[in-house]
Amino acid sequence: MTGFVIVVDMQRDFVAADGALPVAGAEAIVPPMKAWLAGLRTEDVAGVLFTADTHVPEIYAASAEAEQFPPHCEKGTPGWENVLDPDAIDPAVPVYLLEKGVFDMWAEPDLTVTAVATGEQVARDAFFAELTARGVKEVTVIGVAADYCVRWAIEGLVARGFTVEAPMGLTRGITRPIEQVIADEFADAPVRLEAAA
Repeated sequence: MTGFVIVVDMQRDFVAADGALPVAGAEAIVPPMKAWLAGLRTEDVAGVLFTADTHVPEIYAASAEAEQFPPHCEKGTPGWENVLDPDAIDPAVPVYLLEKGVFDMWAEPDLTVTAVATGEQVARDAFFAELTARGVKEVTVIGVAADYCVRWAIEGLVARGFTVEAPMGLTRGITRPIEQVIADEFADAPVRLEAAA
């Protein structure tokens, strides 16, 4: 069975210790994540989607998120950049990008998924419907933060009929690790916790 991978918000502002909003321990998952992604093959996955928290200062300042968190991941700044190199993934594995302006990658109605190699864009919901039509049933979710953006990514996938796998060793949370998030919120859902990678 072919799966799919979502890499959530592995951006400098979240990962680097001197980033605008660092997640504790996020730097430590970068080397194993790079190795894990480099090992993916087309017989195992239909592609890898990188999400990118993407803010514009004027819009962010008036947002609900700004009441909780300082400015971060402003598009075009070093803090917005991904700490992982998509080119390290087997070139036969399609790589995609989804830019989002809120925690939840499913919340904004008009988002598109962009194919990194070609620039082709597809509406997010149509993209995931096509994955389902192609027989993709399982999605592995890695990245940060387990109790925020990763958690909402998982919730949306479950709502769309996917089974989700979350490796402990490739995820970090702000106040709750991924195993606690799954126990607290997905105990009765098709969400499987995998041992550290």
